Amino acid sequence: MHLVTIRCRDVTFPNIQAVIFDKDGTLEDSQVFLRELGQRRSRLIDAQIPGIGEPLLMAFGINGNTLDPTGLMAVGSRRECEIAAAAYVAETGRGWLEALAIAKSAFEEADRYLKEDANTSPLFAGSLEVLKILSEKGLILGILSAARTARVQAFVKRHELEPYIKLQQGVDEGPSKPDPALFLQACQTLGVAPASTLMVGDSGGDIEMAKRAGAAGCIGICWGTPAAAHLETADIAIAQLNEIEVIDY
Repeated sequence: MHLVTIRCRDVTFPNIQAVIFDKDGTLEDSQVFLRELGQRRSRLIDAQIPGIGEPLLMAFGINGNTLDPTGLMAVGSRRECEIAAAAYVAETGRGWLEALAIAKSAFEEADRYLKEDANTSPLFAGSLEVLKILSEKGLILGILSAARTARVQAFVKRHELEPYIKLQQGVDEGPSKPDPALFLQACQTLGVAPASTLMVGDSGGDIEMAKRAGAAGCIGICWGTPAAAHLETADIAIAQLNEIEVIDY
């Protein structure tokens, strides 16, 4: 078992074997894509049921050209977004199964219209270098995202991260963040103990999940804004990934 010490500014994490990263907002600058996806979903549902679009955008955490980093589109799973949309449809008097079907259909049409690529969802600057360094130091790296597993796999393939990322885990059915079962499952897949695994994420859900699962530590990231209020429960909040350093003793 290869263990290293990781330092972020004045916080040190000893005996670390693995690091698990969130994807959206942590490694991938997907804010523009997620905002456009939420807007497209809302428009498609509004076209069928006028008047739903605006409140649905608010529920998704979209305000004009900004995406709330704590909002549903930023941190929720695909299933959670569908259920939220269906709730607004059901409020107009439609049955629940019909409401779910309308939401699901709109989401699928939005997927066909909007294709994610390296232009709409680039890697944050410097992320690849950090992943390379951590991997070269012997750390086991994985991604645990609330996005669907297919999106996680497409992201890894698009940016050629296969040599570094040993776990590509998303949420398709079942629990989503902050359920600690997801983190425990990720650690089990990687063959590491939670107590020797760090979580790096941009949401309170990432931090709560890892803490409840007994992780070695939680590093919050808010690119350019390390003092973000929603990361105050992290052991440390950073503004860019290269603040994560491996200390060689």
